[in-house]
Amino acid sequence: MKLGKSRPGLFGTYVNYDEKGKKIGVSRPGLFGNINHYDAHGKKVGTSRPGLFGNYHNYDSKGHKTSTTRPGLFGDIVTTDRKGNRTVTKPGLFGGKTHYGKKH
Repeated sequence: MKLGKSRPGLFGTYVNYDEKGKKIGVSRPGLFGNINHYDAHGKKVGTSRPGLFGNYHNYDSKGHKTSTTRPGLFGDIVTTDRKGNRTVTKPGLFGGKTHYGKKH
């Protein structure tokens, strides 16, 4: 099931949209390889920190680990949450990304 899209913005940012095309947030590069995530109103909702072998560890705004992201095959990115649910992100033709998985 298609969950949404992310499109490149300025200065390395990505604008995130839900499956209906509504803007739900922005992801911006931070210091030391981190990625900071914000909701549609600009409130910080989480951070992704680099791990080993291209993995990222994802945390909520309170610093609790929520999931791990790792490179998949053919440019895909696989995110697994603490319950074992997976989301697969596939690269688009023009730099965007499409997210697939189960709706929670």
